[in-house]
Amino acid sequence: MDPVTMLWALFAATVLVVCALDLFVITHRHSAVGVASALRWTGLWITVALAFGAVVYFVHPQGPAISLLFVTGYLTEYSLSVDNLFVFILIFSLMDVRDFAQPKLIKLGILLSIVLRIGFILFGVALVERFHWLISLFGVLLIWTAWKMLTCGGDEHIDPKRNLFYRIAARVFPLYDGDPSTRRLVVRHEGRSCITPLFLVFLVIGSTNVVFALDSIPAIMGISTDPFVVVTSSVFAVLGLGSLFFAIRGVMAMFKFLQHGVSVILFFIGAKMIADLYGPVGSWFDEHLFVPLLVIAVVLIVSIVLSVWHSRAFPDPQKTP
Repeated sequence: MDPVTMLWALFAATVLVVCALDLFVITHRHSAVGVASALRWTGLWITVALAFGAVVYFVHPQGPAISLLFVTGYLTEYSLSVDNLFVFILIFSLMDVRDFAQPKLIKLGILLSIVLRIGFILFGVALVERFHWLISLFGVLLIWTAWKMLTCGGDEHIDPKRNLFYRIAARVFPLYDGDPSTRRLVVRHEGRSCITPLFLVFLVIGSTNVVFALDSIPAIMGISTDPFVVVTSSVFAVLGLGSLFFAIRGVMAMFKFLQHGVSVILFFIGAKMIADLYGPVGSWFDEHLFVPLLVIAVVLIVSIVLSVWHSRAFPDPQKTP
């Protein structure tokens, strides 16, 4: 079997196994997933992704270069995915979603995210291969996104009930909210099908996922336009997010500066995409593939360390006994 084909097959098998475990075993319980357990599972999924990168190093015909691009893309997309989970936590809080219903919504959100990312990214790769100048537009979009993240003052401005899909569904379909303990999205009531409040939450998460998937296109394009790198690193970044969700929900106060770090990463990638249009700069980055990985890793480490330091040096007085 061709080495690249074998890697695609290994990737597909790994995705199926991880999805089965993460979506139907880890969060398929009535009690909440503890932070310690969620962190252990999250560490396992990160190890699986890095192990895949090691296999790519030894099996792929361009192993060293492709594996480095994979890890760089994985860290970029993973940092974006972590930031997205903060938005999901906020949506659950604003829409008063009970703890017992959150695992199912996260499962559906992950599946939708995988499908959307693959579809949008492959479409983006096809566009860039045909119209290479789009890279510069993607770079401008990333810089604008980074600026917006830095100046929006967090996600407090989000109002799920102003979501277009939420408003349409709430007006078009009959709503049944008589059973607050239901985990179903659609129920039969008085002889007709009715949506539940969880269905409206899923619409908000789903439409938010579309925005996240669109954001991931220019981000990963700034790393590589190789379909293998783009798809595998992006999908691995969303695998295991169910576990990561419960871990972040328990320690989210410690990541005050993570969004700032993600903004810096997006700005760097956007600037790199624009600078790559100048031949010597593009050639320099091609000869120094480790530079983007180094920048991304340093920014993430610094933002996490600063967040932990700040949470300990300046504890929230409302949480201080």
